Amino acid sequence: MSTDTSAEIAIFNRRESEARSYCRGFSKVFTKAAGSEMTDGTGRSYIDFLAGCSSLNYGHNDPDMKEALVDHIAGDGIAHGLDLHTGTKADFLSAFEKHILQPRGMDHRVMFTGPTGANAVEAAMKIARKVTGRDNIVAFTNGFHGVTLGALSATANGYHRGGAGTTLNGVTRMPYDGYMGSQCDSTKFLEAVLKDGSSGIDTPAAILLETVQGEGGLNAASPEWITRVAELAKEHGALLIVDDIQAGCGRTGTFFSFEEMGIMPDIVTMAKSVSGFGLPMALTLIRPEHDIFGPAEHNGTFRGNTHAFVTARVAIEKFWADDRLQKDINTKADILGDALGDLAALVPGAFLKGRGMMQGVDVGSGDLAEAICARAFEKGLIIETSGSEDQVIKVLAPLTTPEATFRKGLNILLDAARDVTVSAKYAAE
Repeated sequence: MSTDTSAEIAIFNRRESEARSYCRGFSKVFTKAAGSEMTDGTGRSYIDFLAGCSSLNYGHNDPDMKEALVDHIAGDGIAHGLDLHTGTKADFLSAFEKHILQPRGMDHRVMFTGPTGANAVEAAMKIARKVTGRDNIVAFTNGFHGVTLGALSATANGYHRGGAGTTLNGVTRMPYDGYMGSQCDSTKFLEAVLKDGSSGIDTPAAILLETVQGEGGLNAASPEWITRVAELAKEHGALLIVDDIQAGCGRTGTFFSFEEMGIMPDIVTMAKSVSGFGLPMALTLIRPEHDIFGPAEHNGTFRGNTHAFVTARVAIEKFWADDRLQKDINTKADILGDALGDLAALVPGAFLKGRGMMQGVDVGSGDLAEAICARAFEKGLIIETSGSEDQVIKVLAPLTTPEATFRKGLNILLDAARDVTVSAKYAAE
């Protein structure tokens, strides 16, 4: 294979849409990936702390998932089945029921939507409106739920909302936990406007939230705040929708991000790592009493991904049939917190955010965060930013990253931060 990738870079710049994004910060042509590392066309390897924006929680090309998928394809297994009954779908649903739903006391129906998280959110919002007969949905500051029009109405980011080209209606924005400072309990405001018939806020069909706001800057709501929001939803006849698209599948330490919070959402949206292998698939989990769509009322040609059923079943049986991965996540979360504490100490006013393996550092400046991530990439680490001003350096390493590789990546990040902060100091002097 040629190591000259300049022609390949040129075709992207010449022909690919300006809507491309991640590749702008990582201008290499990647050709292989395994575990927690990606390799470019020159043979250089990079530790991956982006993991497909949490779509690769179990790493690249897990050997057991890969073997099962190759066997399925080689055996002329179904490649596309609309929503027909297939053996692979039955196997996935059985594993999901046995190892995910039943141990958590959940009786939710599984709806296969179009293969993106945004489509799962679209379905959730439509269900809530049909169940309640109401239109309004409460969402929160800095929330991110996708960029198709329905989901975008619930997304708070001004840049993405600006791309709609039309009005975005049907959603009332409320302050997320900590939005107005640590001393202000924003559920008091939510409670007040829901109780007051003259607040101007229509009684909602649903309250939609992320327990950790991934794109919003790793804002992690407290269990007490989440519990109170759930109580308010129930008191006012609104459905509680938890968007677990980025925070789920173990990213925060448990399979669902809301476990151990004492709540049971009416609807849960999932995508990203639910396939286990980076294959597109999305789920909307619905309590049985709310499963009221008629046949094909929310449909799509690619609802359910037969290849993803194969790998998702393996992921569940391999990583969630016992608590070994969960314990390993908790161990790595401690390592991550310690390393990010060292990074925060390099930048005056910087502070840690997030929880589990979904943590980062707010360095107060998008330019500074970008410079640190760019320097890290030069040193062999793929890592991105998030937040309202891209000011949060966000670590989304695969949950299965070997400890030695994990520490190596964190050391690269710290070295990059030292390089950038020292350079900034000398420039200021």
